Amino acid sequence: MSIILGIDPGSQITGFGVIDTSKDKPRAVSHGIIQLKTGSLSFNDRLLLLSQKLDHILKKYQPNIVVVEKLFLGKNPDSAFKLGHARGICIAKAMESRCMVYEYTPREVKKTITGSGSSDKIQVAEVLKFMLGINHFDFLDASDALALAYHHHCVHKANMVISQAKQN
Repeated sequence: MSIILGIDPGSQITGFGVIDTSKDKPRAVSHGIIQLKTGSLSFNDRLLLLSQKLDHILKKYQPNIVVVEKLFLGKNPDSAFKLGHARGICIAKAMESRCMVYEYTPREVKKTITGSGSSDKIQVAEVLKFMLGINHFDFLDASDALALAYHHHCVHKANMVISQAKQN
């Protein structure tokens, strides 16, 4: 593993976070948001903008792994469908870039980062700041995306240890 891109998809704001795991300790490379709710863009135009911005991020950081937040059903079916469209764009772009794609639920990620699957976004951000040496997050969507990438790193590392133990 070396470069992991975490994506917290949304139809209005999509968070992204990039970590480098090639050294002993993972380090944050970049994080931020893709603002999709600008001006009077139609939903289809926002999906196109998301696709274009993801192209740029994927080319700039060249991850080999992309982690996308799994869809969970909300109270509003229209919002869930829009989120599903945004997730589809994220997964398709990652596949076009020949990245391996993984998906995790918010609860799984929160449990890895904070020890509790019911933690809130602020708690996750605070723990990540400590773990990755980040001073400040401007957007919780960005910290959520970074948490996805970090969670995958932890899961992969644990699976490697288990695999090695079984071989011995």
